Amino acid sequence: MKDLVTFIATSLVDEPTSVQVTETEGEGTVVLELRVAKEDLGKVIGKQGRTARAIRSLLTATAGKDNRKARLEIVE
Repeated sequence: MKDLVTFIATSLVDEPTSVQVTETEGEGTVVLELRVAKEDLGKVIGKQGRTARAIRSLLTATAGKDNRKARLEIVE
């Protein structure tokens, strides 16, 4: 799941070297924190949050295959 979010984020931003994804596992839940350059934050979130919502949907579908839950947090 971490690789999926990293791939999507690096494809969207202008500064792919600044993309950092931190994965924290709990009881059946995975929390992914996405950090990008300040200039690229809008590209990851998208208009009215559509891009972020799409990334979260893909993440939820991927986590569902493993009977787990996943949450994406976009950190400034």
